[in-house]
Amino acid sequence: MIKVEAIQKIMEDNHGTASLEIIYDNIEKYYPTAKRSHEWEAGIRGVLYREIRNNKRFKKIGLSIYALKNYVEEAKPQKEDTVRMHAYIEGICIEIGNFKNFHTYTADPSALYRDNLNLQNIASMNAVPQFSYNEIVQEVKRMDVIWFNPKGLCFPQKIFEVVDSIGTLNGAFNRCLQLKNFRTEFFIVAPEQHRSKFNQTMNFESYRESNEKFKFINYDEIIELYENASRVNKIESKIF
Repeated sequence: MIKVEAIQKIMEDNHGTASLEIIYDNIEKYYPTAKRSHEWEAGIRGVLYREIRNNKRFKKIGLSIYALKNYVEEAKPQKEDTVRMHAYIEGICIEIGNFKNFHTYTADPSALYRDNLNLQNIASMNAVPQFSYNEIVQEVKRMDVIWFNPKGLCFPQKIFEVVDSIGTLNGAFNRCLQLKNFRTEFFIVAPEQHRSKFNQTMNFESYRESNEKFKFINYDEIIELYENASRVNKIESKIF
């Protein structure tokens, strides 16, 4: 079996799709010598990009998600389905972080993201490094999505808390404040109707000294950012 056939077999095993992480983890099952080269990951990406450019076996359906050419993508979850939407937004945040070359972590690895993929299939880290006191690290492990710096010692650079219910907003704020002494940015990602509550909370005395670290992003904004980045990335993979 040649490398392109091995990649195709991995996608078939996963019902037609695969993230780069899935391909990397399973490639030796069908192509045992795949990792002998120092640049083996680049070699796999090169095969994927070649097939996409030539409009052959594969296509790209996300920033880091690939599929068989005839695969039909799932529809986006409805906003009313809060459980599915929560995981979908988490997945978007993870994919954007990977695209921007951060290490990514999620507290919900088993949650279903999209197209036969769980969040653990796209997050690049499965554990939070011991970057601080154990009490702080244990609290950070509960955060929805974290981007860690890619070079040197791993510290949390950006935190994304997905707030689908207004009742969980204060808990998200309090978790973020555990990192107030770090150079970390905090993003509350929520439906637009929660923006007023976010602004109200930012005026509380306990948050005022840290409010420059917090930003609000609504669901439509983060989805638009992801879809725009995906469109540009798909075009580039066909050209370069």
